[in-house]
Amino acid sequence: MSRTPDPALKIFPEGSASRLAALLHEGQASVVFTNGCFDILHRGHIDYLSRAARLADLMVIGLNTDASVRRLKGPHRPINDETGRAMVLAGLGFVDYIILFGEDTPLELIRSLQPDILVKGSDYAVENIVGSDIVMAKGGQVVTLDYLPGYSTTAIEERIRTANPGQSE
Repeated sequence: MSRTPDPALKIFPEGSASRLAALLHEGQASVVFTNGCFDILHRGHIDYLSRAARLADLMVIGLNTDASVRRLKGPHRPINDETGRAMVLAGLGFVDYIILFGEDTPLELIRSLQPDILVKGSDYAVENIVGSDIVMAKGGQVVTLDYLPGYSTTAIEERIRTANPGQSE
């Protein structure tokens, strides 16, 4: 399977996990999966995602929908809408597919996609990573990666708010 140069062709809407799963498993390629909100893409995200992508032939990102981000992060988030976040991620050469999901966790997505490798940040213990049991039961790996210190969307958002006191949405 070769990488597509058109970012829009990498994006699968919410509810299309079975279609993406069929595509992923038609060849012999290994699949790495991670997920998140990726609200303001920054150097920390690029570092984390590029290292995750090196673990397998294909990189799939589960992207929280806007409604899911609001439930997880609060009413002031997301800063960028799901279409914009998906397009920015899909524009990264090492990302093969983006799939949107509206649940608070990617459990059903992992169950459908059956990735070979599941990746999360090292702030998670492997046994607490949603879907780790599914991946390990089929002989796959669960990998935790350290984050690049000093980079987080929450820290960026706070710096913006502090630099512009009194401004609200």
